[in-house]
Amino acid sequence: MKPKLYMETTVPSYLTARPSRDLIVAGHQQLTWEWWQKRKASFNIYISQFVLDEANAGDPKAAKERLNILADFELLDIDEAVRDLASAILKSGVIPLKAATDAAHIAVATVHGMQFLMTWNCTHIANAEITEAVKKVCAEHGFVCPVICTPEELMGG
Repeated sequence: MKPKLYMETTVPSYLTARPSRDLIVAGHQQLTWEWWQKRKASFNIYISQFVLDEANAGDPKAAKERLNILADFELLDIDEAVRDLASAILKSGVIPLKAATDAAHIAVATVHGMQFLMTWNCTHIANAEITEAVKKVCAEHGFVCPVICTPEELMGG
């Protein structure tokens, strides 16, 4: 059985964006493209309405490209357990209120038993300084937090 992966919005955003002149962002874009070509089929990939809402924001042409990429992925429910866990993550202070959607992505992936949460958001999601605190909040609420990682970390052996 394939591992279950929750794909956060930054992944399709990097996949569909114009090549960046910033070397780090360009590297992330290239790694995302390589992961998409070589590794995507190794996972059962899920998203949420939060991903669709974020992907639909901004330039209409770019939004359409992002939404086209996301069209075939199964949507996970945003239920009371998701809202409660997201609230608890925010109340813990590990993720600031201004990043409430980032806490919601973690909550969706956690409540639905994803093995991985893949993102390029290294400020509030894939951040080693907060991961342990997020795992603790999840455990306190009876959940196991997924492995939070970037596409680079899921390139395989």
